[in-house]
Amino acid sequence: MICSECGNRVFFENLRCEVCSSFLGYAPDAQRMLAFEISDEDSWRRLGSEGPAYRPCANRKANGCNWMARSLTDHGLCLSCRTTQTIPALTKSENHGYWAALEQAKRRLFYTLIELGLPTPNKHEDPVNGLSFEFLEQMNPQQQVLTGHDEGVITLNIAEADDACREHIRLSMHEPSRTLLGHFRHEIGHYYWDRLVRDTPWVTEYRSLFGDERADYDSALNTHYAWPALDWPQNFISAYASSHPWEDWAETWAHYLHLVDGLETAASWGTHLELPSPSGPALKVRPLDLNAESIRELIVLQWLPVSQFINAMDRSLGAHDSYPFIIVPPVIEKLDFIHRVVRAGSAGRVPPS
Repeated sequence: MICSECGNRVFFENLRCEVCSSFLGYAPDAQRMLAFEISDEDSWRRLGSEGPAYRPCANRKANGCNWMARSLTDHGLCLSCRTTQTIPALTKSENHGYWAALEQAKRRLFYTLIELGLPTPNKHEDPVNGLSFEFLEQMNPQQQVLTGHDEGVITLNIAEADDACREHIRLSMHEPSRTLLGHFRHEIGHYYWDRLVRDTPWVTEYRSLFGDERADYDSALNTHYAWPALDWPQNFISAYASSHPWEDWAETWAHYLHLVDGLETAASWGTHLELPSPSGPALKVRPLDLNAESIRELIVLQWLPVSQFINAMDRSLGAHDSYPFIIVPPVIEKLDFIHRVVRAGSAGRVPPS
């Protein structure tokens, strides 16, 4: 992203431009980071380009939200913050940081959903099909807070925003990766299964790739935790994906969003890999073509070299692999299916009966 006033490179979370000192705000409807001059708290003058007037999200001071809302709307909150129904108790000092981290990850999620052209209504606008987020704190062991999705309501245990706690859970669950953004991407996958696949002609192809979701969910999870499938790498993106077709969809959906964001970021930095493979041609990274009928070839030729490069850099810096996954042919087919579902969903289409 660039500052609309001076053209300096800025980052997604920036509140100010370090070069021209302009105040920054991301306008989700314009999909741009805009520069502003502030004369007082309620007067934000747009700099560097003509266009509609904006005002900052009411949560800018509370949790560092740098998203903007159109001045002519009645909303005090930005598109992302409007979906948060419950926040942690701010009487605890540490909860301020957890809330900020949760909202920051959610804004990255919404950025991708907007890029994909998917609907993101909140429960106030659409009580039946809208989205709502509950950020809950576990107060005692008898009232366990589980991260999950139910009819458009996504619940996250705020302990996931504590890096040490999340890492402890990751190790105890034998997971290769566990991040806040990954949680959001996974749970939103369940929401879009309901919106884009359930009761549509997509279901037949979905079941041929992922399995029959009508299988008893609780029984499948109990079996998974008691006797996890040892051969899961042959057909799934993760061990958890092998537990039930719904979880396979959500895990693969999350990786589709990883792929979309990863390629867009690499392309925006002009990434050029001279040796993507020992004997292959040089690679200029391109963002995902959202209008492509298929992404099978793109996954192999673009995403795999980029993810391998990222992991190689991680190891050079003494860090764990950022992308500790192996994409096998059955997973490529599932990712391609999700791409086709997203492409149709963003255009308001369903497949032929």
